[in-house]
Amino acid sequence: MPQTTDNVVHTRPPTAKTVAVGIFVLFTVLAGMLGPMQSAVNGRLGTELGDGHLAAIVSFGSGLVLMLVIILPRPSTRQAFLSLPGHLRRGTIPWPNFFAGLCGAVIVLSEGISVGALGVATFQTALISGMVISGVVCDRLGIGVPFKQALSIFRIIGAVLAVVATVLVVSPNFETPHTLALVILPFAGGLLAGWQPAGNSNIGRLSGSMLVSITWNFLIGFVALTIAFLGRVAAGNASFALPDIWWMYLGGPLGLASIALMALLVRRLGLLLLALASTAGQLVGSILIDSIIPGMGTVHVVTVLGALVALSASGIAMIPSNRVREEETPRQIGPHDGIAPESQSDEVRS
Repeated sequence: MPQTTDNVVHTRPPTAKTVAVGIFVLFTVLAGMLGPMQSAVNGRLGTELGDGHLAAIVSFGSGLVLMLVIILPRPSTRQAFLSLPGHLRRGTIPWPNFFAGLCGAVIVLSEGISVGALGVATFQTALISGMVISGVVCDRLGIGVPFKQALSIFRIIGAVLAVVATVLVVSPNFETPHTLALVILPFAGGLLAGWQPAGNSNIGRLSGSMLVSITWNFLIGFVALTIAFLGRVAAGNASFALPDIWWMYLGGPLGLASIALMALLVRRLGLLLLALASTAGQLVGSILIDSIIPGMGTVHVVTVLGALVALSASGIAMIPSNRVREEETPRQIGPHDGIAPESQSDEVRS
């Protein structure tokens, strides 16, 4: 009697599938390198203009223009975008969700101010370390997720290693307090970045389009940065200028390209593998940029070691915990979460 393939149990994945996963992991690593490229562009822009704040406005402005070109010609996305201010006034979802773009503004602002002094590798390591700690805290408090994730030993180790990674990469600057203080900017940006995806996701759910959510994100960041800059101009502490070099306008588009590629690749790899591969791409890319491009930054042995520790911290912190809070039943989502109760999943986010 011939044996059907339905009853065959594979002890390991088929070779074709393994190769495909490997290819997508490689693409994700390359996509992760877009983050350091964006940091390098915004850092150079800040140095060129002599004003990191203005560099952040140019970066956000270029991304906003590109997104408006994408969504405004389509009636559905245009209507959804124009309806968001009304949702904010009516309180359809909690108002903080509408201002998640401020988190991105802090990160881009810190790029324009600090990358020129810190280098891309130190900046990215501090940013990722902040994001690891933020992810652990947000999961524990149930921010943006349907379940509170208990603090496991792995998550605590991941958070501690994140701090260790930051100390390692800044250790060459211990004798220069001014440069050392700049590390606070990307680290704080990373701490805020843990909540930003939750706000963007809720806006995307409300509008029915992540393109609309991304555009709103850029609009909020651009408006906030511009208002603050106009205040500086009025006080006589800043002046407006634009760069003459074309590639200095690519900060925003590079960020958009990274978001788009990650959205496509997550369907092939899943969140865990995507996060690890993209983090590896960020760290490898930042070290390569500092090593290859003159004037970007100095790569020390502790810089590489700190990057490796940050990658380890990211991977360890992602190890899921089997416990959710102290009770056996999941936390019920209320209106303050900005997530519809019916959208709850039976799976615990790791």
